[in-house]
Amino acid sequence: MRFFKDLQLSAASAGFVAVLVGFTSSVALVFQAAQSFGATPEEISSWMWALGLGMGLCSALPSLILRQPVMVAWSTPGAAVLAAAGLAGGFSMAEAIGAFIVSAALITVAGATGWFERVMNRIPMALAAALLAGVLTRFGLNAFGAAQTALPLVLLMLATYLLGKRFVPRYAVPLTLVVAVAYAALRGQLAWNTVSFSLAVPVFTAPSFTLSAIVSLALPLFVVTMASQNLPGVAAIRAAGYDMPISRLLTMTGVATLVLAPFGAFALNFSAITAAICMGREAHEDKAKRYTAAVVCGGLYVLVGIFGATVTGLLLAFPKELVAAIAGLALLGSIAGALAAAFAQEDQREAALITFLVTLSGVVIAGVGSAFWGVVAGAIALGLRRK
Repeated sequence: MRFFKDLQLSAASAGFVAVLVGFTSSVALVFQAAQSFGATPEEISSWMWALGLGMGLCSALPSLILRQPVMVAWSTPGAAVLAAAGLAGGFSMAEAIGAFIVSAALITVAGATGWFERVMNRIPMALAAALLAGVLTRFGLNAFGAAQTALPLVLLMLATYLLGKRFVPRYAVPLTLVVAVAYAALRGQLAWNTVSFSLAVPVFTAPSFTLSAIVSLALPLFVVTMASQNLPGVAAIRAAGYDMPISRLLTMTGVATLVLAPFGAFALNFSAITAAICMGREAHEDKAKRYTAAVVCGGLYVLVGIFGATVTGLLLAFPKELVAAIAGLALLGSIAGALAAAFAQEDQREAALITFLVTLSGVVIAGVGSAFWGVVAGAIALGLRRK
């Protein structure tokens, strides 16, 4: 099989790092969102089953078919919106499921009609690259910010990464990860007490459609997923130089969410951060073979879904500083590439800088994240300059 011929250790490592970073950075929000609707432990496990299966299959299968790294994740800002709205509104699980279905239907329409891709086609490459740089730079800052609480670990990881880039550049990230895990294990910093073996069992919840849930849950979930997840996700794809059928893939995420929503899949969308990890040169020197990293990532997400609490415990056993540092180091190449593309053209440089800074700020206005407002601010700046 061609996949196994193309697969290398660096790609497999990139897939693992993507899962580690994507999962540990936001799984607590997913738990909070589920609990805000009164979820039982069995229903929370079902949410992880549905999300893991959806992310895994939507990443692995298209990547194998297109031979390009298609990366799908859950909506982290969507989970935050649900957690806040659920606590404030007192919605039932059935109403939440109904809202997930409505939001998924809107995403499916956005993909099937092609309007979202048409909007993306109108965004200059400089602004798209600046948007991506703004999203990723926060993770780069967090990598070095982790030194405040774990200086020896971060210094060891940085030294290993730099030496790896000098002597074995293709394996710098996996080598750094191995050294960091070994150090944490020797220091007794791996929380193995969080690990318990169990299989996730899907729990079906019949949806209930109410106007209040549609207004308070479905519409905000749709808006933040499109603006704060799919927008930078497409920017990551284009910054990496891939030409994918965006509308068809977006439709796929919508349909997959529709099917899995009754089991707890609230929103599946394009990934930006984990996509950059699997689409960069650190994953594979050959751009045509980086799809293998996405396939590995997808396979691991399926395992996360099937084994539920077991894999959750394993991933959460890593120190948070280790996760932050490996994420930032793995994204250094992507950050540098995005910044170079953003500021390459002098006439678009100022608009790109505004997009970068607004996105990096993390500002949230009207419930919509900084990725959207960064593009808006940059587009206005670019439009005024050209008049």
